[in-house]
Amino acid sequence: MALALAIACQRTPAASPPTASRSERAPEPRAEPSDDRAIEQAFATHRSGVWIEASGTVERVLSEDRSGSPHQRFIVRLRDGHTVLVAHNVDLAPHVPVARGSRVRFRGMYEWNEHGGTMHWTHHDPHDASAGGWIELEGRQYR
Repeated sequence: MALALAIACQRTPAASPPTASRSERAPEPRAEPSDDRAIEQAFATHRSGVWIEASGTVERVLSEDRSGSPHQRFIVRLRDGHTVLVAHNVDLAPHVPVARGSRVRFRGMYEWNEHGGTMHWTHHDPHDASAGGWIELEGRQYR
């Protein structure tokens, strides 16, 4: 009898917790194409002028750089721990409403420096000579 009870318990599915309706569920994470290793490699070899697409979390929002064309500035920490400064030209592209902890994807031109590097050209190319870059926040691209 004990064996029959054990077999019956194995076949009885465990009660599952109630599921939230579609509108209450958190959005499913989507795969984010990233080339974080390209930034690491460019940093290690002191390369500049490299177009890279990557993603990370905004670690710090800095004051806007107003010398010359104004640039929105923030530091992004990549999955591997590397940090990079994003300098986004707000004369050529809309301001991105990032805050500490925001997850962003970006495409731009990497420029080496001893602090981890800077991503420039995160906006459209005003001369239409290249695809240019962008920053994506919450599914919206700012170019």
